[in-house]
This record gives sequence, structure tokens and C-alpha cells, in this order.
Amino acid sequence: DILNYRGMKKLLGTYVEALPKLINKRTGHIHTSFNQAITATGRLSSSDPNLQNIPVRDDDGKEIRKCFIPDEGCRWFSADYSQIELRIMAHLSADGNMTEAFREGFDIHRATAAKIWKESMDQVSDSQRKKAKQANFGIIYGITAFGLSQRMDIPTGEARKLIDDYFETFPKVHQYMEDAKRMAREKGYAETLYGRRRYLPDINSHNGTVRGFAERNAINAPIQGTEADIIKLAMIRIWKRFKDEGIRSKMTLQVHDELNFSVYPNEAEKVERIVLEEMQGAAKLNVPLTADAGWGDNWLEAH
Repeated sequence: DILNYRGMKKLLGTYVEALPKLINKRTGHIHTSFNQAITATGRLSSSDPNLQNIPVRDDDGKEIRKCFIPDEGCRWFSADYSQIELRIMAHLSADGNMTEAFREGFDIHRATAAKIWKESMDQVSDSQRKKAKQANFGIIYGITAFGLSQRMDIPTGEARKLIDDYFETFPKVHQYMEDAKRMAREKGYAETLYGRRRYLPDINSHNGTVRGFAERNAINAPIQGTEADIIKLAMIRIWKRFKDEGIRSKMTLQVHDELNFSVYPNEAEKVERIVLEEMQGAAKLNVPLTADAGWGDNWLEAH
């Protein structure tokens, strides 16, 4: 009850009571500020208010998303990259199993589970898929056996075995992670596919905890940083296409790997085509980049 109360109090204080006070008197809209050079990974951040942390996981939080609506007479269109971080990992590591799963259009988490537990994909249980999903997103960022055991609520020994099995399944992912740490130690920085650097002064620290944090950043920065580069390129390309083709609909909000638009109904088909073409064509990886799209009368319906 206490946790439930605290969750409700946060929704109330951070969103329900706070957002209406930020409505611009002249436009009747809420306007966030996007910051180009604040995050270490190169992602855009949003402030005053932060519209990138509007809840999406629990049912009460999702209600907040219903409040976000498009301009009058328009519909809300949302497009987001599908598993872009794992696709970038498949490209950077050139791991055969991971690359094959994406090229064949398999559900990557189900394919991972099938490889780890040596079963056919149609025999993978939902619980195995869930474990594989947590492994996919935890292990590529250097999570420890203890960290994975906490996240999955399993014994540390089981988590360690899962990590070992994962690296046996995707050996080149493990190789990439070791190479990323080694190169960061030699150069003092990690870099994205596009050559943008993140300096890591603690990578050779004698303090194991501090060094471990820098090593995780050495693995993480090229992935999250490349994702940030790709979506920025997509945004520029979409804006240019809208301008060149006389589109009146507008891009209104970016949330990491997701773009949101306020779209006039008579431009709907054209906008969807342009957005998906430019998002999927923003980078040439050795696995396909794919984006999912949705429509609605508010943010929750569309995404």
C-alpha cells in the first residue's frame, strides 16, 4: 500500500498537477526544450518539462499519455525503431547467430531462447522468452551475474550459467565486448559508428568499481551513441522530405528511438511512407533497420 501510494503521489506531483501549469498562454501548448549536448551518449534530452519520461509501463501511468493529443483536425502518428540496440550490436560484433536471426525476421528474443536452451523456436516457453529478453538487454551492456540475478529474481549461479550460455550462443558478441574494453584502454575513449567519441578517463583506474563502470560505458557508448546518431540523421532526412514535398504535418516529439507527429488526415499515407522510408534508410547496417508505426487520437492509442 505504501509503494502504491508513493507511485500515485509521483504521478500526481510530477505530471497531473505539474504539466497543466506549463501550458504556454500564447499557444495553448506545452513546449519542451531539447538539449543536444547534455547526455554522455549523445542522445537528445528533454527538459522543462521532460517529455521523455512520461510513463508507459503501468496502467495508471499510461493514462497520462492519453492527455497528449495532436493539433486540432490532426491525428497522432508514432514510429519507433524495433530493437535498434540489438541490431547495432549484431552489426558491430558481426555475430553470425544474431545476424541470421535479424536477417530472417525472427523474433530475436525467441530465437535467442531457442539457441540458449537448444530447442526449436515453437517450443520456447513464454518464461524462456522473457529470460532471453532480459539477457539480451542486460548482457550486451555488461551486466554482472549478481545484477542479472537481481533483475530476473533467480539465484546468482543460474544467472552466471545463463550469461555463459549466452556467450556460447553469441561468441562474437563476447569478443566485441572484450575488444571494446581493450580499445578504450588503449585510446582513452569509445566511439560510435560515425566517429563521435566518448572519453573514458577512468578506464585504467586502479579502483575496480570505478574501472568497471568505465568498462561498461566502453561497451555501451558505441551502441547507444550510434542509435542516437541514427535517429538524428532520420529526423533531419524526414524534416527535409517534409519541406521538399510541401507537407504541413509536423514532427512534435522525439523519445530516444521513437518519433511522434501531428498529422493532417489527407497527408496520413504520405507521412507514414516518408517516415518509415527515412527511418529505415538512415543507416546501412549488415542487418535490416526496421520501424513500427501506429496511429491514434492521442499518444497512448498510437504507441
